[in-house]
Amino acid sequence: MTDELSRTARFAQDLIRFPSVNHGDGRSDGEAEAAGYLEAELQRLGLTTQAFEPEPGRVSVVARVEGERPGPALVLHGHTDVVPADPAHWSVDPFGGEVRDGMLWGRGAVDMKDMDAMMLASLGTILGSGRRPARDLVVAFFADEEAGGVLGSHWVVKHHPELFAGATEAISEVGGWSLDLHGRRAYLLQTGEKALVWIKLTARGPAAHGSRLIRENAITKLAEAVARIGRRDWPIRLTETTRALVDELGRLLDLDPKAVGPDAVVLESGTAAGFILATLRTTTNPTLLSAGYKHNVIPDTATALVDIRTLPGEEQAVLDEVRALVGPDIEIETVHTDVGLENPFGGPLVERIIALLGEHDPGAPVLPYLMSGGTDNKALSELGIRGYGFAPLQLPGDLDFPAMFHGVDERVPLAALDFGTKVLTDLLLTY
Repeated sequence: MTDELSRTARFAQDLIRFPSVNHGDGRSDGEAEAAGYLEAELQRLGLTTQAFEPEPGRVSVVARVEGERPGPALVLHGHTDVVPADPAHWSVDPFGGEVRDGMLWGRGAVDMKDMDAMMLASLGTILGSGRRPARDLVVAFFADEEAGGVLGSHWVVKHHPELFAGATEAISEVGGWSLDLHGRRAYLLQTGEKALVWIKLTARGPAAHGSRLIRENAITKLAEAVARIGRRDWPIRLTETTRALVDELGRLLDLDPKAVGPDAVVLESGTAAGFILATLRTTTNPTLLSAGYKHNVIPDTATALVDIRTLPGEEQAVLDEVRALVGPDIEIETVHTDVGLENPFGGPLVERIIALLGEHDPGAPVLPYLMSGGTDNKALSELGIRGYGFAPLQLPGDLDFPAMFHGVDERVPLAALDFGTKVLTDLLLTY
């Protein structure tokens, strides 16, 4: 079966077989090996590469491709790391790169070794035929994206901003994928991202024997605070991007957002609602609890991690409300923050993307959306580079694509990989 795969699928399969797992807390496996593979492929195309390793094993690779004409450069970037995968919960080996039912399975199949593979295949098609992209490209494969990019994109941007000289725009994950609107295919172009605020909560109390009456139990105090945060139903607030998306979804689905509400409109978008619903409001999700060491010992400390994603510009207001929710007895430490982004759904790049999707899938509308998560475009924004999510995939209408991200049995259709490579190649040749 492997011999029948396209070049893009083979690249993606090879990359999946590198278990480049980012565990967080500075721990990662296999990023260097995946980066080495990508660097070798870029060099095979005749490109000069630079590798950066701020800490052992945390390798990012950058190369520049000369374009046909002078002008602003475009950054084309992906990341090599993936989140952990427990094989016990998967129906395949998460790092086996298995092909089944017309799909490539494995951790990273959509986040984002599919796009890494499309980048390699598109560059191979262009350079291998003696052509050049329309404009200069800065090609980057970053480490550490799944932990905020501290040892990846942010490190490279901070220490080597000269690599991105002349670049004004960037494309990467997570946009360009199709959704099914009651039998009609449309595409979502990611024009922005929510802001990221990761916090740590700490509750303290007296350590004691588990048989005693202790009213200031640290775990109890923490649990109450975590429940208040996790159950907070944040109000809907539409940004320019989400308002445009909801209005266009309403038009395509024959629904009036003012009459039924934005949530109801988004829920009619099928599986895409898994991504879009969270873009209409702030979310505060507890993600980790830690306390104690023995059944009959009341610990003096309990901690929790909370993943907060706010709408752009609302970070401080949300933090203030979280402080009020947890109360004065809970300590709050901000572990990591990153900026929210909102770029215009217009201009030459967006217009070219819309035109190309129209050529490859006639009649399919393209809609803007604000991503609930974040990408390495956050780091590039520090250099004034506007980042868009465009990893084009034409997907079956019944595939729950949002569930693939960090989910069990992550997979991508082989046909979607080839579709994306063709669209990306045309973009690089014409924009």
